[in-house]
Amino acid sequence: MENRLKEIRQRHSYSQETLALKLKVSRQTIISIENGKYNPSLPLALKTAKIFRESVDNIFLLEEE
Repeated sequence: MENRLKEIRQRHSYSQETLALKLKVSRQTIISIENGKYNPSLPLALKTAKIFRESVDNIFLLEEE
């Protein structure tokens, strides 16, 4: 799965630390998601979308087979 988290986070002027605190996860989790090394759980993806007022599928892009 690809994602646009870093782009959207920066557009909203959030640091990785700020976003991590809002989502109640570690900064390392944010880094891993942004680098494509970790796919967030559905609840985490939904919380992220709510914070940025974006749809989940606008942030997290499912790769077509």
